[in-house]
Amino acid sequence: MFEKKIKRGFTLVELLVVIAIIGVLVGLLLPAVQAAREAARRMSCSNNVKQLGLAIHNYHSAYNQMPIYGGGTTNYSGAGLAYTDGLGNTTTGGGYTRYRLSFLVGLTPFFEQQALWEQISNPYNQNTTTVDDPSTSMSSPWSPMGPNPGFQNGYVPWATEMATLRCPSDPGVGLPAQGRTNYAGSLGDGYFSFERSNPLTNGKESSTHAQRQRGSQRGMFVHRNSMKFRDTLDGLSNTIMCGEIVTDLGDMDTRTDLIRVTGGSTNGPSTGSAVLDPTVCTNHGSIDATRPQFWNAATTRGKNNGQLRSLSSDRRGYRWADCGPIFTGIFTVTPPNSTACMLSDITIEAGPMSTSSRHQGGAHVLMGDGAVKFITDSIEAGTQNASNPYIAVHVSNGSTLSENGVGAASPYGLWGSLGTRASGEVIDEEF
Repeated sequence: MFEKKIKRGFTLVELLVVIAIIGVLVGLLLPAVQAAREAARRMSCSNNVKQLGLAIHNYHSAYNQMPIYGGGTTNYSGAGLAYTDGLGNTTTGGGYTRYRLSFLVGLTPFFEQQALWEQISNPYNQNTTTVDDPSTSMSSPWSPMGPNPGFQNGYVPWATEMATLRCPSDPGVGLPAQGRTNYAGSLGDGYFSFERSNPLTNGKESSTHAQRQRGSQRGMFVHRNSMKFRDTLDGLSNTIMCGEIVTDLGDMDTRTDLIRVTGGSTNGPSTGSAVLDPTVCTNHGSIDATRPQFWNAATTRGKNNGQLRSLSSDRRGYRWADCGPIFTGIFTVTPPNSTACMLSDITIEAGPMSTSSRHQGGAHVLMGDGAVKFITDSIEAGTQNASNPYIAVHVSNGSTLSENGVGAASPYGLWGSLGTRASGEVIDEEF
């Protein structure tokens, strides 16, 4: 006799147990997968910073100087040039940059963007479909080096985004930004007088403003100055050259949607000014107490010195080609990921603007020797208010915070000393 075989299936209880186990495993695995993805994005971001460092070093080898922070073209035909000069337009072309170009523009051929550089450095024709086709373009081409990037939205190269300048962890994309960048040049530990280092009359800077500039702009990049590696007397390995920044997402982030406070270089320092005390920004009353990285909903939008948020088009990292510090600059005053603000309603003006990132706990910086470091938010940054005895001494001598004496130590501790190029400071600790 043949024995009959009975086929058995899974019971409902067994299926539920298996599904529950799978669910638990997925729940345990998902955070690890997300962490692995962020680790990969962070590594990619670090590689972008490294590529930027190689580009700067190759540029220096080719031209015996670093790319100029605030270079380009201008028109000397009249005195008192306006910030809006040099626009040009999409019908007749023309325009000039008004010395508004960031250091990234000159670097384009050094990080595999030769084609873009050819468009920028030569007369450029474009049509409504953004194709370089002279047969259907404007009546005259844009001028070589393009129009003023601070005021021109119609010039295609300024609106071009490049993967090398974008951190994969930053989701920002599209309007109202032009071409975004997540990497900015280090301007040192002083932000007072930055805006006044522009050519005011027939392209010439006043001697008073030039003196302020020499005293306050102590980073590896100095606005509108030709800088060389030899100028970094503290050593390239001890000095920050560039830093990572986040771009604005329209979510009222205090790091990217900068508030306007009093104390610009045209107004001079005053009590309660961010010139004397950067905590005017970092402890501002408009910060949401329940979400300290965001402004509260009542913080209004505007463009003046009345403690108002910036215009939607003037946000952190929005214009890769613009040398305005809000777009392509950092200052080693407040620690990484601190609240940022500006001392005026002009985008070429400066203020406490630190490094920032979408990575957990800090941001990448590029040292002068090309090394990439991850600086934590908790880095030692000295005394952050006007009670700092170093600052009090300088105030009594007629100078102010962020107009630090040439060659003097930074009042902002390790973080500030990393931003100064020639202050004789020894970095004797890990960071």
